[in-house]
Amino acid sequence: MNQLIIKNALIVTCDKNHTIINQGSAIINNGIIDKIYETDSNNDFPAEAKKIIDANGKILMPGLINMHCHAADSLFRGLVENLALEEWLAKVWIAEKAILTPKTTYTGSILGLAENLMNGVTTVMDMFWYPEETASAAKKIGMRLATGGIFFDPPGVGGRTQKQYLTEAENFFEKYWNDDFIIPCSMPHATYTVGETHLKEAKILAEKYNGLFSTHAAETIAEQNDIKNRYGRSVIKHLSDLGLLGSSTSLAHCVHLNKTEIELIAESSTSIIHNPISNLKLGSGIAPVWECMDAGINMTLGTDGAISGNDLDLWMALRLAATLPKGFHMKPDIVNPKEALHMVTLNGAKALGLDMALGSIEKGKKADLILIDINKIHSVPIFDPITHLVYSTARSDITDVFVQGKQVMGNKQIKNINISDTLEEVKLMSQKIASTLDGENYG
Repeated sequence: MNQLIIKNALIVTCDKNHTIINQGSAIINNGIIDKIYETDSNNDFPAEAKKIIDANGKILMPGLINMHCHAADSLFRGLVENLALEEWLAKVWIAEKAILTPKTTYTGSILGLAENLMNGVTTVMDMFWYPEETASAAKKIGMRLATGGIFFDPPGVGGRTQKQYLTEAENFFEKYWNDDFIIPCSMPHATYTVGETHLKEAKILAEKYNGLFSTHAAETIAEQNDIKNRYGRSVIKHLSDLGLLGSSTSLAHCVHLNKTEIELIAESSTSIIHNPISNLKLGSGIAPVWECMDAGINMTLGTDGAISGNDLDLWMALRLAATLPKGFHMKPDIVNPKEALHMVTLNGAKALGLDMALGSIEKGKKADLILIDINKIHSVPIFDPITHLVYSTARSDITDVFVQGKQVMGNKQIKNINISDTLEEVKLMSQKIASTLDGENYG
């Protein structure tokens, strides 16, 4: 039996009841949580345990779930600045087309996924041009990844046709539909870059394999106006009329929604992925988080890519998600810390269709876990661990990460890769990346 014991931790389970064990231990057998209990002096730990970790002075909680990322876009961090989404994308696509190949996508994916891992993220939903390479990078690092074939009507990276996109997406489903760590998805970019026929093809494919469907939606006012001009209806009504909403669908951003759109999302059990950092930085606006929560929508959280937010700090996104609605509505009692923490744990698992397996520390669930150092100046005193996690925890506090019981980061060091090699490779690429926009008026 491959047994791991983590003892003497302050356990924040993130279960539906927000159970906390002030000094607890967890026994993990073959990657599955077998037992969680309060530690006392009479506890005898099994002699056959392969590894025992004393987590005194640390919080043990489920690994975070980053529901929207473009990991390989970390290659372009800080390249295009001070533009609204539509102008910004025009520049981004120039750089991506010039630089991205399967090989460079793999390198960028290692960089972006490693940053996620070091921030305490164990599962990432990622949308990118070459999902096979992102999946390979996730496998190498030891993370859980939701991704799949992209759909994009204009000329995109690699010059692929719509038939090629569809074939690649189906091949991805075929390869990973029963994988323990890769969760296959259909990922059309957006309603303004993918026409009705190809949107429906992407959804049909997802349904064929009982997979997930995710797209950008209602990110800007310009996007809403564009879709209304093209189809005579709002973005969410457009998606609804095409039969694309539902419990297996997650929509990234949803910054500009009216009451009818919120009702359509709620009634269809569609999840929303809130990305506060990129929405603020690109000047897209502030999403109606409180209104969506009040309607009963499953709210999750993402970092977006480092190309738009400059890093992949899900803890910063969490703090913004918990505080922006309070300031916007001048109501300090809305979006409480328990609700916010579920956005990056149990709600994310629900959006992935995996809430019976991930998102909380409970018997029978997969042991995707993180340890957080609370022997820090900004961690003393702690009156409520959940409040501390939402408002005080920094990504630098993460010390250890476990995915399905396997330690993939220990003492702040990633175990399965030498990240220094990737950093040097990206540094060598940086001049070529910068030159892709020579003569362009940006930044």
